Amino acid sequence: MTSAIRPAVLGIRFLSELALLTVLAIVPVNAGLGTAANVTVAILAPVAAAVIWGAGIAPRAARRWPDPWRFCVEVALFLAATAALVAEGMLAWAIVFAIATIGIAAAVRAVAPGS
Repeated sequence: MTSAIRPAVLGIRFLSELALLTVLAIVPVNAGLGTAANVTVAILAPVAAAVIWGAGIAPRAARRWPDPWRFCVEVALFLAATAALVAEGMLAWAIVFAIATIGIAAAVRAVAPGS
C-alpha cells in the first residue's frame, strides 16, 4: 500500500513547495509597502526560501540536514508563509495552508522516508 501512494504524496509535497514559494512571492506584492519594497521582498523572500530548501531540505542537497532538524526548518518556512497570509487578512487560507503543508511534510516522512 505504501508504494501505491508514495508517488501521490511526493507529488503533493512538490505542490506544497511551489505553494510556499508562490505565497512568499505574491503576498508582498499585495502588502501596503512602497512599490520598490514590494518588488524587493517579493523577489528576495522566495529566493531565500529556495536557497534554504536547496541547502539542507531537498533530497539531493549536498549536505542534507537530518530529521528532526530538517522537519523543523520545513515547518518554520511554512509558518513564515502562513504568517504572511495572516498579515494580509487571509486567516482561513492561512489555516488551510498551514495544515496542508505541515501535514504533507509529516506524511512524507511516514510514506517515503528519506524523501
